[in-house]
Amino acid sequence: MGTSPQRSAFAAGLVLAFTAVADHAWPQAASEPAPSVQGVPPQLASPPPAPPDQGRKENPGLLNEIGKLLENSTSVLPALKSPKETLDDAADALSRLARSPGVKGRVLCPAAGNGAPDCNVAADRLCQAKGFRQGKSVDVDTTRNCSVKALLSGRKPDETECRTDTYVIRAVCQ
Repeated sequence: MGTSPQRSAFAAGLVLAFTAVADHAWPQAASEPAPSVQGVPPQLASPPPAPPDQGRKENPGLLNEIGKLLENSTSVLPALKSPKETLDDAADALSRLARSPGVKGRVLCPAAGNGAPDCNVAADRLCQAKGFRQGKSVDVDTTRNCSVKALLSGRKPDETECRTDTYVIRAVCQ
């Protein structure tokens, strides 16, 4: 199984970063022998029974866990695309966009539940008015609309006398 240079560089950086932390926080194994039972000389103390041989000896610790992670890296790390694959995907998306019929018009974006303009609905309405099923907005226009009374008063209208309307003016339809 081949690995990409980006994945190898990521793995090497991960190992280096955790190695620096591991030296201070998580020792891999005890460096000194266990202390002997009080009153019994070390040569007479019986050693603990050996665990059954399971093939590869597990060494609990950070570096061992990183090793396991890197062995199974295909399930943890996302698949990286080559620059050529990325450009090919972008070219496909642009060609699909160029083939999609774009329409012009002016449809008000209604207010959503949170008060923000919902321009997806407006793009769908613009495309449906032109005979298509649905659409995505490409360009919007925002205007500030104030009441006639506020405009004729000769003073600058305050925010309560004006509202901001957003319109979809171009959409790509399907």
